[in-house]
Amino acid sequence: MDRDYRLFARIVDLGSLSAAGRELGLSPAAASKRLAALEASLGARLIHRTTRRLTTTEAGRIFHEDVRAILAAMEAAEARVAGRAEAPSGLLRIAAPTSFGRLHVAPHLPAFLERHPAVKVALLLDDGFTDLLAERVDVALRITATAPGSGLTARLLAPNRRVLCAAPAYLERHGLPSSLRDLAGHRLLAASNQTPWRLESAKARRTLDVDSHLLTNSSEVVRELALAGVGIALRSTWDVGHELASGALRRILPDWQGARDVGIYAVHARAEPLPAALRSWLAHLEALYAPAPPWER
Repeated sequence: MDRDYRLFARIVDLGSLSAAGRELGLSPAAASKRLAALEASLGARLIHRTTRRLTTTEAGRIFHEDVRAILAAMEAAEARVAGRAEAPSGLLRIAAPTSFGRLHVAPHLPAFLERHPAVKVALLLDDGFTDLLAERVDVALRITATAPGSGLTARLLAPNRRVLCAAPAYLERHGLPSSLRDLAGHRLLAASNQTPWRLESAKARRTLDVDSHLLTNSSEVVRELALAGVGIALRSTWDVGHELASGALRRILPDWQGARDVGIYAVHARAEPLPAALRSWLAHLEALYAPAPPWER
């Protein structure tokens, strides 16, 4: 049965039945027959096949997650029995939001790669939520308050503290707001996927609809506009901590901040044990961010 599981996993990973068959020494006809037998034994269609592409069904997507975990556990068990020490190696695919990846992932890769020379890293930066299985990503760093999804697990790396801020030049021209109500008379800046603002103080929570002074889908553009004195933004301290410390930005309404349920998570497929390269990368991040992340020290 494990041979059928390996075949199914490689079909999904490679997106091709014939390529998976070649890798495992099977003809396309034999690979197709084995896949059909697996589907029959499970009583469920796992893959939609057309002349152009293969896609997993919902049952196939869930089964693929489970199969990956099963195969990883089998390989680890075989290594332990054979007395092999598992050293981090191979390709590690990491996804991260664009700004966070540039500021807080890329600078820490050299030390990780120096420590683990047999590991090769592919860093994918995208402000959307990467589909880990479809993109064959090993771990995604996500800034979110939502659950990671079926078959995935998330470990909290650090809180994501967000503050209201503006450049001194803007505040000189437009004045300093003294309450949330005052924000209605100010120029607010927000990316299209970052509204409404969920704010909270020690005593209350508010949801603020934001009509951004400039429309953009880029969080980095919002940051640059705030620095240029265009308006008020709600920014993460990992993004503007240096500017707040230098005075390039000033925090306003300090009793309020972004909702505290948003955190910075490492999201990956459930597997026991985790591949050595992924386990080492997670340990590397946790050492960097504990007991407090660098931007909060």
